[in-house]
Amino acid sequence: MNYNQRINNFLSHLVLILGTIIIIFPIYFCFVTSTETLQNIIHGNVGIFPKSNLAYNYSDILVTNPEIIQGITIWKLLLNSFIVTLLITLGKIFISIISAYAIVYFKFKFQKLAFSLIFLTLMLPIEVRIVPTFQMASNLNLLDTYQGLSIPLIASATATFLFRQLFLSIPNELCEAAKIDGAGPIRFFLDILIPLSKTSIAALFVILFIYGWNQYLWPLLITTKQSMNTIIIALTQMIAHDGTTQWNKVMAVAIISMAPPLTVVIIMQKWFVKGLIDSEK
Repeated sequence: MNYNQRINNFLSHLVLILGTIIIIFPIYFCFVTSTETLQNIIHGNVGIFPKSNLAYNYSDILVTNPEIIQGITIWKLLLNSFIVTLLITLGKIFISIISAYAIVYFKFKFQKLAFSLIFLTLMLPIEVRIVPTFQMASNLNLLDTYQGLSIPLIASATATFLFRQLFLSIPNELCEAAKIDGAGPIRFFLDILIPLSKTSIAALFVILFIYGWNQYLWPLLITTKQSMNTIIIALTQMIAHDGTTQWNKVMAVAIISMAPPLTVVIIMQKWFVKGLIDSEK
């Protein structure tokens, strides 16, 4: 039994290690390429270890020549991405938790129908409703604004469903006890439901932050000014079609663009795992 368990553990770890290598290697190769000179990249002389140009390439992007597309600095692009991502993430969590609270704890006509309609929007991603959404944003003068970049992406049926399931698992006796103690709907929501939901909120924050940061199609359509571009859009615009692409800079910007979501995952890793597998009820 112990021998079989050791074999199973070995195979499990082997699969995990191979999977990790497959996932990490493209990112590592991107980092190594960002430390090369442009001539080495053009001639295919990219090794597997970082080169001495690492400090020069990154200081050039971040300090010396931070203007990467038409006079717009990388700092401005990162700021745009950060603001839009925060608006999307916090907006999704706020709208979803309020919607789930109303659906679970308030009785009204067509309650189940309301939730069903929210859930059905999962079949209508932004790509399907892109034309009417763009028309609406244009009519409301939301082009080239942070509101236009974020508001159409705020509604989330998935987050609403997750919060609904969480609230349904909370004993009804807790709500009844709160009513007996004189707690109104707002106080019950703020003092009881929010503390019980904090790990789920943290887990959703990580997922939604990555979702918002990696948005490409909607920011590409809604922005006409370079100054309102996100770092993801700028990264694609750095790739020229005439063979003059500075691939070392492109790869350096790609690595830099991974830093904010990676930082969020590292900082909130404990809360993220706890929110997915644990419960504080």
